[in-house]
Amino acid sequence: MTRKPPTIDASLKRAIKASGLTHYAIGQAAGVAPSQIDRFMLPAADPRHRDLRLATAARIAGVLGLVLSVG
Repeated sequence: MTRKPPTIDASLKRAIKASGLTHYAIGQAAGVAPSQIDRFMLPAADPRHRDLRLATAARIAGVLGLVLSVG
């Protein structure tokens, strides 16, 4: 069976964790409230979890040096 590629949100969460940066530092650099990152990083089953708008995710990804590539 072929594995599915990781989703954008899973990739972004993994990059945030791997960056070694605090949510505050990432938020400051991206112009995003650290609380948005905090809520995004919670498990999806947690009622406090919130998804990010694409524009917000793109700013965070830019700070982390991520690029979107097509297959």
